[in-house]
Amino acid sequence: MKYNRIFTIVIDSMGVGEMKDAKEYGDINVNTLAHISQSVDSFKIPNLQELGLANICPLKQVESVKNPKAYYTKLAEKSVGKDTMTGHWEMMGLHITKPFKTFTETGFPQDLIEELEKRTGHKIIGNKSSSGTTILDELAEEEIATGNMIVYTSADSVLQICGNEETFDLKELYRCCEIARELTLRDEWKVGRVIARPYIGKKKGEFKRTANRHDYALKPNGKTALNALKENGYDVISVGKIFDIFDGEGLTESNKSKSSIHGMEQTIEIAKRDFKGLCFTNLVDFDALWGHRRDPKGYAKEIENFDIKLGELLKNLKDDDLLIITADHGNDPTYTGSDHTREYVPFLAYSPSLKEPKELDIYDTFAVIGNTIADNFGVKMPENTIGHSVIDQIK
Repeated sequence: MKYNRIFTIVIDSMGVGEMKDAKEYGDINVNTLAHISQSVDSFKIPNLQELGLANICPLKQVESVKNPKAYYTKLAEKSVGKDTMTGHWEMMGLHITKPFKTFTETGFPQDLIEELEKRTGHKIIGNKSSSGTTILDELAEEEIATGNMIVYTSADSVLQICGNEETFDLKELYRCCEIARELTLRDEWKVGRVIARPYIGKKKGEFKRTANRHDYALKPNGKTALNALKENGYDVISVGKIFDIFDGEGLTESNKSKSSIHGMEQTIEIAKRDFKGLCFTNLVDFDALWGHRRDPKGYAKEIENFDIKLGELLKNLKDDDLLIITADHGNDPTYTGSDHTREYVPFLAYSPSLKEPKELDIYDTFAVIGNTIADNFGVKMPENTIGHSVIDQIK
């Protein structure tokens, strides 16, 4: 064991350039990080710069550094798809060969809607692809007045249900989502996640989504590095969406976050504790608030705020700690539509004890991450997983 604790932080959707097969996914000349940089006048990320982020992806305002503090490269996705679950599952060793179903163009099939209405007792309104804020402005007043239920999807493989916390009730919203999750386990309707989207407010322009969101994900289709660590007695601590993405599999502790900044604050507090194993953090606001809403300026500010918190985390790392910073897909906020984008993701590996960090090879799978973590702790990856470790290169 080289490192006593490993912190892996996923900056959700911060891709660093189109993959070779990006055109097959409808993505041409996409680059989330570079295009964010080009969209703003100022971009101050000194901690990420020192680690070597601009060495991976050239940025307009941020120069590369001659002697970066971290090992750096970019990773390609081997699995089919460009969604959150596929990206995270691959990180931990799974190869996804069949993409999750999306209903972006058509809405959900009528027979699914009818079955959901019958089982929940609510008439369904919406049933189309939309952003969360748009659908609330359009239909929330009707939902409040009638008790009808807003169901919608997005560019992701998701079925989302809205519920006003005062009139619909959280317990009822969760009950309906559990029914939807059961129904969408069928192959013809199988989506990656069912998401409860509670909100408050009484009229258009006042509606706000709350932190009581809950994701009902599919269980991973096999054991991952997380299971291997847990089964060998190591701590596997999650922050943010990680619990939902893996449906709790392989975790020993879960921490729900209210925002990406809150997620970093939680990670910093965990770094002040004694544990042995992995702290796995997902920071979703980059994707949900800025990528899907095509707001490069908001995205840039979120990265700057992350960089400040990153500086705090770095001060709390010990010589036998390893920090890995990465992403799960792209979501270029300057591109058309509102979908994720098929991109390489960054890989930064830092420890205070590193002697001469340098550029690593470009690897063909995100699973390098899970394999490296497992190898560090002397744990064998589960059967039928992919990837290889680079722990021996991080010196």
